[in-house]
Amino acid sequence: MGDSLRFNSKGKLENTCDAVVIGSGISGGWAAKELCEHGIKTLVLERGRNVQHIKDYPTATKHPWQFTHRGRISRELEKENPIISKCYAFDESAQHFFVKDKEHPYVQEKPFDWIRGYQVGGKSLMWARETQRWSRFEFEAPARDGFAVDWPIQYNDLAPWYSHAENFAGISGNKDGIDNLPDGEFLPPWEFNCAEDSMRQKVNAYYANRRMLMGRCANLTKAGELQLQQGRGQCQARNLCSRGCPYGGYFSSNSSTLPWAEKTGHLTLRPDSVVHSILYDEKKGRAAGVRVIDAKTKQPTEYFARIIFVNAACLNSNLILLNSTSGRFPEGLGNDHDMLGRYIAFQNYRGSISASIEGFKDEYYYGRRPVSPLMPNFRNVYKQEEDFQRGYLVFWGAYRNTGIEDTDIGTDLKKSLSEAGEWSAYMSMQGEVIPKKTNHVRLSKDLTDEWDIPQLITSVDYDENDEKMVKDFLIQGSEILDIAGCKNIKPNDNKQAPGLDIHEMGGVRMGRDPKTSMLNEWNQLHACKNVFVTDGACMTSVGNQNPSLTFMAITARAANHAVDELKRGDI
Repeated sequence: MGDSLRFNSKGKLENTCDAVVIGSGISGGWAAKELCEHGIKTLVLERGRNVQHIKDYPTATKHPWQFTHRGRISRELEKENPIISKCYAFDESAQHFFVKDKEHPYVQEKPFDWIRGYQVGGKSLMWARETQRWSRFEFEAPARDGFAVDWPIQYNDLAPWYSHAENFAGISGNKDGIDNLPDGEFLPPWEFNCAEDSMRQKVNAYYANRRMLMGRCANLTKAGELQLQQGRGQCQARNLCSRGCPYGGYFSSNSSTLPWAEKTGHLTLRPDSVVHSILYDEKKGRAAGVRVIDAKTKQPTEYFARIIFVNAACLNSNLILLNSTSGRFPEGLGNDHDMLGRYIAFQNYRGSISASIEGFKDEYYYGRRPVSPLMPNFRNVYKQEEDFQRGYLVFWGAYRNTGIEDTDIGTDLKKSLSEAGEWSAYMSMQGEVIPKKTNHVRLSKDLTDEWDIPQLITSVDYDENDEKMVKDFLIQGSEILDIAGCKNIKPNDNKQAPGLDIHEMGGVRMGRDPKTSMLNEWNQLHACKNVFVTDGACMTSVGNQNPSLTFMAITARAANHAVDELKRGDI
């Protein structure tokens, strides 16, 4: 057992461990890896089925013609799933990794598209893999601009943990020297195609503060030594990632952190384990364990541990804590000041722009690159300048269409399928939404799910700040594409509901003051120090960068702190 901190209570031997991790997605996998590496006997509870790397990716190597509907979802499936069918990655080849609308109902007090993946690995199997560090400006923003509460950590606190996560996960990128998009530990970057390279040169020469860059992502352009030790290989540029990758070409819990944790001999993984609530010991003033409902038999079981990491993904982590009531915490674990479930925020994806590009008819590109180029935020970076708060990151790119014409049939269609058509460009926004107390989730008082757990009510919406940001992006993005040499520029506000960004955050936010936040600087509940929350629920604000790399770094930092406290006997 090495230096394992085995903790047992008489009569609870079989169900007792050092640590329980709730959830096996991106942050849960990282918690398990870090804890197990330090000899902590760790139980990972996953509400969904088991998915083993390679073995349980049934569609990973299928050709389009091997699917009944050539990869598209049927009209019947779409009709049965009006929420999940909106997700870009939900199709015939990956539908088995998504929670169908009827499988875990919730109440939309305001429209909210809750996209979920219940299986070992969670949404790490289907995520978009964009991985940018936050900069100091994101951590300083709430205090500087007067919203949310001050972050209890700053960029320098997290920087070494960003490096730790990047080195292990394998992140491709280029060192660009941008103040508000810090460089990291990178594998070689992906390449621009010819049209993108032309766009980039024109825009970067025209603007002093707007830079078109290659995106940073968790796809291995070249497997490093740590990735090879994990049994992972180079990304094949198939861009079929949401099916699960048999090459381990992108980071997921299944291909990376969970097998690494398992190798230590300190991991126990229990799928089909729906966490009902966290048990609170009134006498000791600490969490004692968790109550679990078997997903299939519906039988309850209790597991006991010295520390608990809550990594069920943002809204489910809120749900579990809200449902963890006791004499000490009648409104949910740690919820002394009506903060739990509040200040839910997300990222604004409503704005997009399409355009065409002339020329480059003698050139094409190879493969299907799994990442989009980006432009870091250029609004309100150094100070508040616009009539809205914060800003937006921009994704962009160019591609060549097929030569198919609507009128083609027979031999004309066959001929056009083998020809390339015109070039097109795209641009989309990823905007920072300001957390508000009114944007919240709570438990239904009369509706339960099939495990007799209260259904979650979502009450989350846009505000005037979001509307102004969308308008600004559509104007500025159109100007940028014009400078880039694009034609037929068409801006669009898709008006999509919150949630479809799949970047929900908050509800259990970090902060300095227990009266205005739920967690301290180490992600411990202020009022229950042996419970840690390190997934999206912990976020004080949402930034404009993709959040997953920050979840990884925060989790690794908190897990190592938990180990130190366990060994000192402080928790």
